[in-house]
Amino acid sequence: MTVRVGITLPSFRETAGPALAVAAAAEASGVDAVFAYDHLFRVAADGTRRPALEMFALLGAVAASTTSIAVGSLVARATLRPPAVLASGFATVARIAGPDRLLVTIGAGDRESREENESFGLEFGTLGERVEALRDAVDAVRTVGVPVWVGGTHPAVLDVAAGHAHGWNRWGYGLERFAEQAAGIRAAATHTAFAVSWGGLVVLDDDDASATDKAERLDASPGTIVGGPDTVARALRGYVDGGADWVIVGPVDSSDPDNARRLGEELAPRLRA
Repeated sequence: MTVRVGITLPSFRETAGPALAVAAAAEASGVDAVFAYDHLFRVAADGTRRPALEMFALLGAVAASTTSIAVGSLVARATLRPPAVLASGFATVARIAGPDRLLVTIGAGDRESREENESFGLEFGTLGERVEALRDAVDAVRTVGVPVWVGGTHPAVLDVAAGHAHGWNRWGYGLERFAEQAAGIRAAATHTAFAVSWGGLVVLDDDDASATDKAERLDASPGTIVGGPDTVARALRGYVDGGADWVIVGPVDSSDPDNARRLGEELAPRLRA
């Protein structure tokens, strides 16, 4: 199977303009999919809350403004909406996007999600409760007739992915652990066309030196892949060799459409060679 590439949209903005620009650049350059985060807000380094575009509103806008690129969630949180409401939202996006353009990833949430849930009066729940909510959400969204992946690394979450979903996503740095988990979940998966995907933060520029300078300006977090096209492609290729059918790039400077152009025109050919 040819590796597919995706890019995350700039969800933490006041307006949808930057996300629509990135989606247009991604479609024009041959990127396979764009993904929206599912957050109510994000907390900046100085403790202030950054705004977040609501996931379904953003996915609908992107689906309506593009014609061929896949659109998806990375990841929809099972504890934010009842299963039937989540399924209805994705069914609506599927009708807007048209056949075969929607990819759904659902997660159980982690400790970073607690503040968001509780700020909006939503129970965060125990791990067991969140895994149960994840299972119910996956089963509900599967009735929409679209691919459903599960995001997360806890063994209980991996069990839901293997037994109920069409695929799995791991976010973050760590090639050796990814390869180990990818092999394990493929062996356990009940769906015959099970997909494995990896996503993580990236700082990309003309060459390694300029990318390093950019990463310092952006205060990129540890584990971010930093480099020019060759360096980043080699790093991503490691995840492909480790079992990823998809690699999903999360640019730290997420509002710059040039990241999408580079991903489609410069990195994707290197990954598919």
